[in-house]
Amino acid sequence: MASSLRQRLQACLTARVCLVGIGNPDRGDDGFGARLAEAVRTLGYPDVIVAERTPERYMTQLSRGDFQTVLFLDAVEMGAAPGGVVLLEGREIVARYPQVSTHKLSLGALARLIETEGPTRVFLLGVQPQPLDNASGLSEPVRTTLEVLRDLLAEILPAGTKPLAVCGERP
Repeated sequence: MASSLRQRLQACLTARVCLVGIGNPDRGDDGFGARLAEAVRTLGYPDVIVAERTPERYMTQLSRGDFQTVLFLDAVEMGAAPGGVVLLEGREIVARYPQVSTHKLSLGALARLIETEGPTRVFLLGVQPQPLDNASGLSEPVRTTLEVLRDLLAEILPAGTKPLAVCGERP
């Protein structure tokens, strides 16, 4: 997994990249995306948004073209073993997560909006959660995957970018 994922991430994560951590940290593995975003930000990468349950709040910043790439980080159901990883391109996100609800926009809708507004490419780095519950921490397989991905992203992400004022702010 690590070497082919490393190659795919290296090909995707070029120029200015914004990480967007999605999920509810109060629901066990659902908090994966927010926790990975926090971990990468702690390592010093500046362009990180910890969006948690409201990624749509950041649509203006993500779609105006300041980034060449947006990488959503989230726990996603994909029928894999807990801790399994998927990397999807914008069109694949739209195909897998197309629905729009009255409560929130799907990842597919967010990806489509960002990519149609300008030159920004969108990807999803998703991890298969164990069954979601109200646990406060990550399961062991998801925590292990988070540590591997944190280190991998720290190696791959371009250094020396200047952060936007919105990045890193918690809603």
